[in-house]
Amino acid sequence: MDQPNNAKSNGRIRVVLNSQKRKTITKGLPDFQVAPKVIPPEHAALKEIEAELGALVGMDEMKKTIKEIYAWIYVNKKREELGLKARKQALHMMFKGNPGTGKTTVARLIGKLFQKMNVLSKGHLIEAERADLVGEYIGHTAQKTRDLVKKAQGGILFIDEAYSLGRGGEKDFGKEAIDTLVKHMEDKQHEFILILAGYSREMDYFLTLNPGLHSRFPLVIDFPDYNIDQLMEIGGKMLVEREYALSHEAEKKLKDHLNWVKAVLSPTSFSNGRYVRNVIEKSIRTQAMRLLMINTYDRHELMTIRSNDLVFDED
Repeated sequence: MDQPNNAKSNGRIRVVLNSQKRKTITKGLPDFQVAPKVIPPEHAALKEIEAELGALVGMDEMKKTIKEIYAWIYVNKKREELGLKARKQALHMMFKGNPGTGKTTVARLIGKLFQKMNVLSKGHLIEAERADLVGEYIGHTAQKTRDLVKKAQGGILFIDEAYSLGRGGEKDFGKEAIDTLVKHMEDKQHEFILILAGYSREMDYFLTLNPGLHSRFPLVIDFPDYNIDQLMEIGGKMLVEREYALSHEAEKKLKDHLNWVKAVLSPTSFSNGRYVRNVIEKSIRTQAMRLLMINTYDRHELMTIRSNDLVFDED
């Protein structure tokens, strides 16, 4: 006869585990299996994109989301193969963040990944802004918007500063562009992917302009600003790609300047990675002029950006 689980003895509670029950518990353990960290070899598309994502500085949450989207699509296909319900979900996205935080770069990578997974037939990226969608007279905007959606078939339509479509009020043709996009998102939701991008606060307001907008963007990805160390890492990667390096004094000067400019400019005015790229490109031109004037072209000097080569517009 089985012993009871709890037996009192001299005022103490004694716990006795039944061996048969222990076996039953063991059978339930697979629910708590930890997934291996190494991606199985058949996921070549994910591995390739993961390598490209790994080259991007920061954006940990975005990288995690991309992997989850891949896993969801892949597992859904496996469910479909076994006759399980596998309802297609729209993959339209919203990217929220300040300028220069990598939104366009990530959109291109997503197009590449989805093309490899046969979610998109082409995977190309069509970039657009307000001027590409909004026309000058009634009916013109709808036609321009339809033409852009047609170009994006099989790929991604990426609209930057999308909130600008709703800035002109009721009589502005931007509202017509929004309404046309909403219709095509529904009618052709599996033929192209729409990604709207812009500042976080403005994009939240934009979603209120059409009652059908909010529900059509199941994927919202935040792109946070880079911190100083990440900005320095971005600058370092750009220099390595071009076979340049900062001198110790130049590195300190750039870091001090980035600390200052981030403190002075508002987050929406500072262009993050784009700002660093502009500084690096200008410094390379300045270095070239300096070397031309002193007539020195040895390998070390050709590769070194010195502190006096760093000239900032804000100085």
